[in-house]
Amino acid sequence: MKLALVGTVAVAGVHALPALAALAPRLRPALGIEDRVPAGAGPGAPAQVALTFDDGPHPRGTPAVLELLARRELRAVFFLVGEQVDRDPALAAEIAAAGHQIGLHCQRHRNLLRLAPPQVHADLQRAADTIARATGEMPALYRPPYGIANLAALSWARRHGLRTFLWTRWGRDWEPQATPASIVSLLTEGVRPRDVLLLHDADDYSAPGSWERTVAALPSVLDALTERGLGLATL
Repeated sequence: MKLALVGTVAVAGVHALPALAALAPRLRPALGIEDRVPAGAGPGAPAQVALTFDDGPHPRGTPAVLELLARRELRAVFFLVGEQVDRDPALAAEIAAAGHQIGLHCQRHRNLLRLAPPQVHADLQRAADTIARATGEMPALYRPPYGIANLAALSWARRHGLRTFLWTRWGRDWEPQATPASIVSLLTEGVRPRDVLLLHDADDYSAPGSWERTVAALPSVLDALTERGLGLATL
């Protein structure tokens, strides 16, 4: 009985181990989790970062972000939520049509540590099918909700050819106390080439109205990156 219990605990520990990568970046390479823009072709390649948005599409936040990026002819990465795509597939298609890179976030925005492996697999498959149906392309990138992965999620992504990406800098724009100034500061102070930056174009899983602060901060974020000689890259 004791051995069975020890075995169960050990299996659960291995299953949950990837969740530590959210707080311990040094674990990420060993788990096959990426968090940097792929290296350029050579010394003369321009310095770049990736700007990523989670939790959309959102009926107001996403169009506002798309408009700001379009004005500057910039491309970003959008990790989409299947249930949000279901509500507005045309908006998901608009993101792809504008040339932005599409990633898979989830079908329902839940902590994966609360789900059994079959539930994780079902959620990811449904999200992938939903996103592909709306955008015309199967997502090539994956990011788990809250940045918390488990073994089932990583295995599913690897088996289906998706690269799992977290981030190196975030604006903490989902928090109730966030302001445009705090978002800009957190995201750009000390930013380095190949950083992956995290923002949110939706507020369905965060503080109400948080997308408005993100949109207000975005021009200053882009200005700060330009001042530092950093362009935007996809992943």
